[in-house]
Amino acid sequence: MEIATGEPFNPIKQDTKNGKLREYGWGEMMFNYGAMPQTWEDPSHTTEGTGCIGDNDPIDVVEIGTKQWRTGSVVQVKILGVLALIDDNETDWKVICINVEDHYAPMINDVADIEAHMPGCITAIHDWLRDYKLPQVNKYGYEGKCMGRDFAEATVAETHEFWKLLIEQRGGQATV
Repeated sequence: MEIATGEPFNPIKQDTKNGKLREYGWGEMMFNYGAMPQTWEDPSHTTEGTGCIGDNDPIDVVEIGTKQWRTGSVVQVKILGVLALIDDNETDWKVICINVEDHYAPMINDVADIEAHMPGCITAIHDWLRDYKLPQVNKYGYEGKCMGRDFAEATVAETHEFWKLLIEQRGGQATV
């Protein structure tokens, strides 16, 4: 599923490629996956740590809490870190976060806390996102490192500014 950014009101729809429904045969996701509203990965901006342009979508969110969320759920999260995935030579940020109401949330405030309370979680996310499109393998910027909370929050702030400029240029229309 993906946000159809080219359609009015940006509905959530089944992803397609070459006119066919897109399927991935790489096992179950061990996390919730979504997008952060009012962010935009600008395709005219080259990210320093990846050398690639933005993918023209909102930032993706990987929520690591213990509850499985339904498609379309709106969840308040705490930002913990970010991975700079490179997909088709485009930067595709993956913000690692946790639902603020999850029982782990008070204990987890940054990437190091994730490893302390959920050992192997970051590695599992990293590997799943790298391999889910096999035989094509995704790469990462920043040497594959999951950057910490401060870096992630700065990335969200920057992409929010890109989104605000996009909306301003489009006369208030939110369709990417």
